[in-house]
Amino acid sequence: MHFRIRQLAAVTLALALAVPGVARAWWDDAWAYRKPITVDSTVAGAGLGSNVENVPVLIRLHVGNFGYFGDTRPDGADLRFIAADDKTPLPFHIESYDPAAGMAFLWVKLPRLAAGSSETVYMYYGNPDARLASDPGASFDVATALAYHFVDGQPGDLTSYGNNPAATTATANPASVVGAGVRFDGRQSITVPASPSLRLVPAEGLTISAWVNADQEQADAVLAAGTDPSGASVTLGVSGLAPYLRVEAPGGTAETPRSASLVAGTWQLVTATVGDGVARLYVDGVLAGEVRATPGEVGGQFTIGAGPAGDRGFVGAIDELRIDTVGRSPDWVKAQFANQGQTDTLLRYGEDTSKEAGEEPSYFLITLQNVTLDGWVVIVVLAVMFVISWIIMITKTLTIRRVRKDNEAFLVDFRQQDTDHLDALDADSPDEDEAAAHETLAALSGKHDHYQSSTLYHLYHAGIQQAHLRLAGRSAGAARVDRLTPQGLDAIRATIDATNVRETQKLNSQMVLLTLAIAGGPFLGLLGTVVGVMITFAVIAATGDVNVNSIAPGIAAALAATVAGLAVAIPALFGYNWLASQIKEVVADNRVFIDEFVTRLAERYS
Repeated sequence: MHFRIRQLAAVTLALALAVPGVARAWWDDAWAYRKPITVDSTVAGAGLGSNVENVPVLIRLHVGNFGYFGDTRPDGADLRFIAADDKTPLPFHIESYDPAAGMAFLWVKLPRLAAGSSETVYMYYGNPDARLASDPGASFDVATALAYHFVDGQPGDLTSYGNNPAATTATANPASVVGAGVRFDGRQSITVPASPSLRLVPAEGLTISAWVNADQEQADAVLAAGTDPSGASVTLGVSGLAPYLRVEAPGGTAETPRSASLVAGTWQLVTATVGDGVARLYVDGVLAGEVRATPGEVGGQFTIGAGPAGDRGFVGAIDELRIDTVGRSPDWVKAQFANQGQTDTLLRYGEDTSKEAGEEPSYFLITLQNVTLDGWVVIVVLAVMFVISWIIMITKTLTIRRVRKDNEAFLVDFRQQDTDHLDALDADSPDEDEAAAHETLAALSGKHDHYQSSTLYHLYHAGIQQAHLRLAGRSAGAARVDRLTPQGLDAIRATIDATNVRETQKLNSQMVLLTLAIAGGPFLGLLGTVVGVMITFAVIAATGDVNVNSIAPGIAAALAATVAGLAVAIPALFGYNWLASQIKEVVADNRVFIDEFVTRLAERYS
């Protein structure tokens, strides 16, 4: 028994340790919100086979995965990134932050990506008094000697080494992999002067990486090249559409096989590493070729987009250029592609949490916060239709209820009258136009002076008045005659029938608005959904983040318009059919009464 208890306790402890802990603490009460971001190195995520240290990770924010730009400072000054312990701030910097467009690119240095595991870091925001904490220099490790984001299409080093270009003729390329990039036409280039931080030491190695979009086949073009006065050099180039890495040293030249091929007009990550006596070339994080190489020391200038002499120019665009003074591992390269590529498999964005609520906001509110302006226009129009349709259904229900109640009361009194006093129930009635104008108010208030809401009484009143007029006309200048000819009875029936048509029209008035809600609501909702989906995909195309976590909120928000359309149409459909059936019953009662009433008139005046 004791053994079983100890065994159960051990299993319980093991399960408790196996389940990831939920961070209940709040890093700083001055920040109102936080967003969990899961870094997944497992096979389901980036699929890393070894640990990677001090990795700059791209955080793409857009309306698809972050609907709370309005809760942040306009410049992102209140953004903070905290490690999985919910205590340790992480270095980061802002490449671009545009709340109006709902788009932002941020870089966070993660101390470690552990192979085959996942952990959650937190992005805090919502502090109006916070100061900007963006620190580009701290976002890269000491081995990154040059990092160009090409913000606004301009090359500029983000590292602490300040390896800025001495000259550049490249033009801006606004829409690249991550924000803006630069474009080369075969004659343009960027020249970076020699510096101690860019010096290639054979024992340490070198890594050059860039996102490349080749417009066409290249005539042995240079993407990036470093040279040394001694004759040593390292060149990352493209021949045709085949990328290669060439290492030249006093002891000889080595070049990776030109077996891989780029796709013209497509952004691809090309990475070259030199280390441990091997030169390797990667395309989209996958090894494309390697060769034994012993590089010499390279301490001269670097050129980008062309050779040192301005020849071998590249035709296409480049973004996110990095030069590291160490040979990065294959899993480092794999992590970069997994994170920066069109489908970010490294990161998953969770639902935002409010400090006051202490829990995640409802999915319904999250969906509404992701609705775009055009979606809100459609939803507002549908909301107006919703209110109008419900007002009509409620007032029509009350009106029909009052009509049927007054009809029953009148019919009881009518059938109690003998034929000789058939006109005893008739009284002066209010003006027909005024009665029609106040029909709804009368139904709401319950007022029914002298069968005011009874359609049967209105038919009765019209018939009696016609009978009196015809009898008075026949007896003018002579003794009164209490007789009606068959033609007179037909004329009275025609008048009653006409009154019945008017009564039916009044009962059916405004019902057409319900049919508009039934037919138009879903189509308006569909319009809002289609436009919302178009905008979602446009944002995704601009940011390059196409994983399901980024798509789902935008699509859900777009579908909110369809839900709004159905919310208008479904109640209107049921209400319309019920009201139509009630109106048909009243009209049927009217027709039965007309036959009964005309028959009694014929008995009395024939």
